[in-house]
Amino acid sequence: MLHRLAADTLVLFHLSFILLVLFGGLLVLWRRRALLIHLPALAWGLAVEGLHLECPLTDWENHLRKAAGDAGYHGGFVEHYIWPVIYPAGLTPQIQLWLGTIVLALNLGIYTYVLWRLTRGHHK
Repeated sequence: MLHRLAADTLVLFHLSFILLVLFGGLLVLWRRRALLIHLPALAWGLAVEGLHLECPLTDWENHLRKAAGDAGYHGGFVEHYIWPVIYPAGLTPQIQLWLGTIVLALNLGIYTYVLWRLTRGHHK
């Protein structure tokens, strides 16, 4: 039971991390110091998507599920939990690159705006 609870908690943490990667730039608009958390998370998220790396949280969750007597799953967190909710088809490497590009473009836009506000404030 403890292993199952730990695995479920890890899923929530994993989802929170993904949301930080996706929308952390918006947090930076509110508190600039959040970029100290968001930039490393964004770099890791883009590396995982762009380079098709295995996320250690997925391996950890599978280990906990197996220790609880459940079956683990193949693929990554996004493919197992998120993608089936959004699209019924499988996640391909090409689609992963597109998703990573969208996340990068969104965050570049947000950080460009943050830098513009900072430099505008210094000229007053």
